[in-house]
Formats: sequence, structure tokens, C-alpha cells
Amino acid sequence: MSTWFVAVDGKSRGPFTQEQIKEGFGAGLYTPQTLIWKKGYEAWQPLGEVPEFRQGGSSVQSMAPPPVDGGSLQKAHEIDFEIFGHEMQFVEVELDQHESAVAEAGAMMYMEDGIEMETVFGDGSESASGSLMDKFLGAGKRLITGESLFCTVFTSKAPGKKRVAFAAPYPGKIIPLDLKDYNGTIICQKDAFLCAAKGVSIGVHFQKRIGVALFGGEGFIMQKLEGDGLAFVHAGGTIIEKELGYGESLRVDTGCLVALTKSVNYDIQTVSGIKSGIFGGEGFFFAHLTGPGHVWLQSLPFSRLAGKIHQAAPQTGTQSRGEGSVIGGLGKLFQD
Repeated sequence: MSTWFVAVDGKSRGPFTQEQIKEGFGAGLYTPQTLIWKKGYEAWQPLGEVPEFRQGGSSVQSMAPPPVDGGSLQKAHEIDFEIFGHEMQFVEVELDQHESAVAEAGAMMYMEDGIEMETVFGDGSESASGSLMDKFLGAGKRLITGESLFCTVFTSKAPGKKRVAFAAPYPGKIIPLDLKDYNGTIICQKDAFLCAAKGVSIGVHFQKRIGVALFGGEGFIMQKLEGDGLAFVHAGGTIIEKELGYGESLRVDTGCLVALTKSVNYDIQTVSGIKSGIFGGEGFFFAHLTGPGHVWLQSLPFSRLAGKIHQAAPQTGTQSRGEGSVIGGLGKLFQD
């Protein structure tokens, strides 16, 4: 059995079997131009030119990746961007004349003269000629994910380049994602989406496994970003990216999962041992991710941050916890 290596992002990955390479191509992870190598080759070869991947005289170039769910999407606008800050970030999007960006209501930080703001029904990805039913469907998808029925579209009407900025809602990082690099689809947690180039569709992704739906931390529904343009998602704390190979798995706290490519298998695994589940502080369930594919993780889920704030806050009236004071609870003796 031949052992193959694949060049991904300038790094050698493998070894893989021939069947694994074909499965990766079918899943959209590789293209006919992807470089592969095995022992006996003097140099890396494009996948589409390797004889082992020809079937009946035709190369893998005839093996088209599966279409994006939901059919063809509107061509997204091409935008430039720059991310500022460290713990509290914002993204500045640069628009040419007639280019647009779409964002969640309330995400805008500032915009220059020449940019017009319009609130639209749905996610803003439908064309102006779209039917009323298309717009209702787009709005319905957003309502199911817990978002507003409306999005805000920012369009540059003036010549030259104009800028609009969108701010993160809590401490963390903004992750830029070019959907073309991920076969046109990213699955993310419901409140992760910040903004995108107009033409990117913000839809829903239903969990098919009842265990994931009940115990996965995101319920039955996650957000699905589809298209061929830039999208920006936000997550808490520090962000780490993991590239999972075939069969490679990772166990993650369910709240720390931010996004994943659709080729990643997402399931729920119980914590071994009742004592660990009750007293371990990590809950009874892990998210079990199996490659191939890409995942993004966050170190500080907002639910964990909110829980700590609620735990430390006074629960009734003017009750004080006394942290940070050298006299602690004695300070209450001097209160009226």
C-alpha cells in the first residue's frame, strides 16, 4: 500500500493512503493543484497529474467537489480589512465605491463620510431582485439562531476608498475567514458572527445527533456561514486553531468550541467516572472532534465569563463580598 504525503499551507502532512487522499479531494480539502509526494518521487507532484489517481483514463480533475448546501450563492463583494487592538479588538473594513459589508445590529463602531447605512430584512445576502419569500426565509434563519430579524448593510457611495469599523462585544479575538479556503462553508457557534462581505449567507446548521443537540452546549442549532467571501467571527480570550488529520481526534470543553469546517465529525463524549463528572468541574460531557478538517477554539467562553461575574456580584441589595480590601468584611461596620 502506497504512503502519500500532502503539502498543506507549506507544510508536509501525512502519511495517508490513496483512499484517504481521494476522500479528502471529494470533501474539498484538496484540489488538482495540491502537491503530493511518496517514496520514489524526485519532487512533489500536482494531484491531478499523478497516474494513481486516474480512474478509467480520467484524472481526479473530473472529480468535482460537492456543491455547497443550498445551491449556488451570490458572488460576495471583495473587501480589504485591518484588525486593531489585542484584548478588545475591532476590524476596519475598506470599501470601494458600490461595495458593501453586512453586520449584526449594534456592531458598528464608526464609518467615514460617503458610506450609507441601511437596515435590511434577513441576512443581506439576497439580491435586490430576490422574492419576498427569499427574504422571509433569510430572516427566519436568523430568528432560529437567536439573532435579530434584521441586518445592517454598509455601502460606499463615494469614489475612492471608504472605511467602516465593527467592534467586538466582549474581550477576545476577531477571526477573519475567507470562505473560499474552506470549501465555502464554516459552522460556528450562534453568537460568533460579527460581520462579512455582502453576499455571504448567514444560515442555520441543525445537529443531526441527539447527543450533540442535547449536551453539546449549542443545542440543536449552530450558525452556518456560506459563500465565497470574507467573514469575521468573534470569540473570547485567546484563540487557537487546530488542523486535524484523517482519524485524528480532539476532546474539547463544549463551550470552548468556536467554529469548524463541515468535514469535521462533531460528537459528544461522556466524562469517564461519576466522581470526575461531579467533582471535576468540567461537566459530564466533552465535544469529541474527529478529522479531517479545521477547528477554532477559544480559551474564555462568554458563558464562563458571565458565570464568574454573576458569582462575584452582590446577590441581594447592597451585599458586599469584600474582595480587594485589606479590612475585608470589617469595612461594613463603617457603612450607614
